[in-house]
Amino acid sequence: MWKRDESVRPTVGREPVQPTAPGGAAAHGLETDLRRPGDVRDVVNIGKSVVIKGELNGSEDLTVEGYVDGTIELKDHVLTIGPHGRIKAEIFAKAVVVLGKVNGNVTASEKVDIRDNGSVEGNIVAPRVAIAEGAHFRGSVDMQRKPEAVKPPEAPKAETKPVAQAPNGSKP
Repeated sequence: MWKRDESVRPTVGREPVQPTAPGGAAAHGLETDLRRPGDVRDVVNIGKSVVIKGELNGSEDLTVEGYVDGTIELKDHVLTIGPHGRIKAEIFAKAVVVLGKVNGNVTASEKVDIRDNGSVEGNIVAPRVAIAEGAHFRGSVDMQRKPEAVKPPEAPKAETKPVAQAPNGSKP
């Protein structure tokens, strides 16, 4: 009986993370992947000819080269809008990288990065925002920080003053 050799199985939709050399792309803020070399991450690609209308949810990094109209929600993952990508949607993701065109509000828990020739028309809410020279942006930016654990204010300590006593030991 024939048995498939698992060592030569293609890795469609998965790409190995390459180490970056000092002074390379990472030093210039272009690579934000903090995984170790050799780790494999899931990346889903939506091609140029694909049109999606409605709600798009996922638990993997996503690259869009096609058209999406509706809502995109990738709470713990990276959304990349490729140079041919056209988005008319509300976006919620961990990080958003825009190389194409976005028309809608973008909310990211970590960072929004509008690269050269990228375009965003809508409001951005993210703790970090980068807009490259040559990018287009029209809207407002709210750079909220992650809510920190707030300690309740301490009650003021009551000052204790010694009570004056009369010479015979009784209180005045």
